[in-house]
Amino acid sequence: MTDLEAIKARYPGAQAFRFGDGPELCAELTQLVIDGRKTATCGALRDFTPEDRPEVGRRDIACLWDWTPAAVIETVDVVERPFDEVPEAFALAEGEGDFQAWWDGHVRFFERNGGWSPDLPLLCERFRLVEVL
Repeated sequence: MTDLEAIKARYPGAQAFRFGDGPELCAELTQLVIDGRKTATCGALRDFTPEDRPEVGRRDIACLWDWTPAAVIETVDVVERPFDEVPEAFALAEGEGDFQAWWDGHVRFFERNGGWSPDLPLLCERFRLVEVL
């Protein structure tokens, strides 16, 4: 049994996922979670299947890029909203700098991953850290 399988056995129904779109960004964002500086994340609604959408109360496994389990989080809130309606407080909870840094970084991210527009539908999730693995 792999480490990931063992963690999934401890957290039935958990989805394994990775932050970002490459090893460096994944490691950086995961470390922000572990450090307690990142308590929110968002993704383009188009990128979620019904099975992998975050659900309030579900615990999921944040992995490094090679699928090594790094942390368990619990979703506490999920909201759909257009990119240009993301509140500053939510952006700051992502832990990636001030509001302008969040905006610029996320525009670049979405441009690399399927396209960006001001009204791009996002799935915005707030979570709490349950366990560092």
